[in-house]
Formats: sequence, structure tokens, C-alpha cells
Amino acid sequence: MASYVFKRILYMIPTLLAISIISFVIIQLPPGDYLTSYVASLEQSGAVVTQSEIASLRKQYGLDDPMIVQYLKWMWKLLHGDFGMSFQWHRPVKDLIGERLALTVFISVSTLLFTWIVAIPLGIYSAVNQYSIGDYAATFVGMLGVAVPNFLLALLLMYFAYAWFGQNVTGLFSPEFASAPWSAAKFVDMLKHLWVPIIVVGTAGTAQLMRIMRAGLLDELGKPYVEAARAKGLPERTLVYRYPVRIAINPIISTIGWSLPAIISGETIVSVVLSLETTGPLLLRALQSQDMYLAGSFIFLLSVLTVIGTLISDILLALLDPRIRYE
Repeated sequence: MASYVFKRILYMIPTLLAISIISFVIIQLPPGDYLTSYVASLEQSGAVVTQSEIASLRKQYGLDDPMIVQYLKWMWKLLHGDFGMSFQWHRPVKDLIGERLALTVFISVSTLLFTWIVAIPLGIYSAVNQYSIGDYAATFVGMLGVAVPNFLLALLLMYFAYAWFGQNVTGLFSPEFASAPWSAAKFVDMLKHLWVPIIVVGTAGTAQLMRIMRAGLLDELGKPYVEAARAKGLPERTLVYRYPVRIAINPIISTIGWSLPAIISGETIVSVVLSLETTGPLLLRALQSQDMYLAGSFIFLLSVLTVIGTLISDILLALLDPRIRYE
């Protein structure tokens, strides 16, 4: 296992290098750059920008360098822990990400725990009680959760909350706590609002994991080793949880690698709809304005988390399933 982990870590180096190149190129693909958008916004407001001013700004932002030079400068800063300066915000990228990171992680981890706590037991119940009323109800809710987009569910929840209860469920804080410093009262107020993004973001994930768990467990329950254990008189509850569930949960464990980047990025569209101050809307604005250092750092960070998450998934699978062995 140790040699496998060491090899995988070595493989991560060229993988991340390739990802950084692709990320930077993708950001540069749209026509124009940040300065193009910036000058267009100035001209729309009635300002007159001369060519000499544009050239000066292009030199100031380093946009007059070839793409390869811009990439090398960016990578050199990354290797020294510097994510560069945001063109749009005129602030260090790591400060912008850091300000929203804690809140994003808290919301995303809470949603992830809610998803697993609800989806896995429901999937097991549906599989063990196949074709029962509870199974049909869980299947219907699961199909509905997959079919309804998260942003539409957020809009519906906002409408009904305001129409029926007169409550505004956007944001994570009440108006009196929005700009207040952190305190016990502000934390409690956040917990009161936290259920909205958890339900909205977690609905689709819960439905998907529940269906995966149900399908995997049904496949295992029909195998000969289960029938043999049942014939030997092993209690049904012990039989289900000791063997089939451990195997059926493998697909869920293997998706942990996708969960880590989701924790940072969050549900961007849902965050915009619900006015959540997370990293998702910040990434969206960076992409729209072609703020290459901010957008590039975000994409690179998400890629790093994906690679690390995949490694964690593989290690957990090897520990949980004795059938998996790595040379």
C-alpha cells in the first residue's frame, strides 16, 4: 500500500502540470481579455480611453506578454504560494478565496453529511424492501430529486417561503447580522438559515446516491454467497450489513474524489440564486470578466482537490474491500 501511494503521488506531479497548462489555455481561449471588458465598460459609461492609456494598462497588467510568458510567471508565483493579483478586485487572489473559503467549506460539508446520512439508509431500505410502498415512495422522490434542477428548487422554495410565511430565505444571515462581526448570536442565526442551501443543494445528490446504493445492494442480495449465508441461519440484519452493504457502498466511496472540489466550488448557480457569499459566485464573476489569475487559480485548486480526492477514494476502497489489491 505504501509503495502504491508513493507512486500515485509521483504521478500527480505531471498530471497537475498538464492540468495547469490546460486550465490557463482554456481561460485564454475566449476572444479578448480582461482589459477588453474593462475598456468596454468604461466606454459604455461615457469615458474616453485613448490607445496610449490602453497600452499603459496592458503593460501594467502584464497582458502584453506572450501567453507562455504569462503562464510561466503565474506558475512561478504558484510555486511560491502566491496566486497573483485579481484584475477586477485589485487584491491578492488568495485573500479573495480565503475570505469565502471557510463559509463555503462549512456549507458544503454540512450538505455532504446530510446527503450521506439520508441517501445511504434510504437506499438500503429500498433494496431490502423491494417493491414495497416505501420503496416506491423513495424511488419517486429520488426520480423527482434528479429531474428537478437545483436552481429551480431554490426559486420554488424562495417563492413559497415568501408567499406562505412571509420569510425571505435568501442569504445566510438576517439583516442585522449580515455585516456584524462573528459572535455566538451570528453563528446561531446562520444555523437557522443553513437548512435552505442544504436542502436545495443536497436534494439531487441524495437522490443519485440513494439510487446507486439501492441498485448496488439489490445486485449483491441476489448473489449465491448471500443465499448461502441466509441458509446457514445468519440473522438477516447481520447478513445485510456485514457483507452486501460493504460491497454496495464501494461506488459511493469511489465518488469521494468528486466531493472535494465540490466542497470548494459549491453549487455556483444555487449560490447566485440564494445570494450566498461563497466561492462559486466569485468564480463565475472571474470567468465572465476574464480575470485570468483569479479564474486560473480557482480551476487549478479544484483540479488539485480532484486528484487528491481520487487518491483518497482509491485508498479507502483498498481498506474497505479486501478483494481490491494494489501491486
